[in-house]
Amino acid sequence: MKWLQNFMRGRYGVDQLNFFLLILAIVIMVLATLFRIPFVSWISVLLLVLSYFRMFSRNVYKRSAENTKYLRMVYPITSRWKSLKKRWKDRKTHKYLKCPNCKQEMRVPKGKGEITVTCPKCRTKFDAKS
Repeated sequence: MKWLQNFMRGRYGVDQLNFFLLILAIVIMVLATLFRIPFVSWISVLLLVLSYFRMFSRNVYKRSAENTKYLRMVYPITSRWKSLKKRWKDRKTHKYLKCPNCKQEMRVPKGKGEITVTCPKCRTKFDAKS
């Protein structure tokens, strides 16, 4: 086990982009096997090679920059998904409102009737039903 630690010292390792590439390669490989499409399986092999290349690379700065670009590209999707998940979880106890001035989203408790809400971002006050 010590030899593996010595081998990986100074190498980049696994990050979110690598994890995505591995999952994508597995999905493509399974689909290629199920639908018997031989040339598509080569795409999964190339993705695996790319993933291992990134994992064992010693150019940590460049791999980190690639991962940062990937995360910036994926962030709008993941943040929207987390927001929808949180809204679904709070659907019985809270209501979500948008500020009419700056469009900031706010969460207020349900069942309080007509309330005056102050936006935490722009300090605009408005009336809303909770």
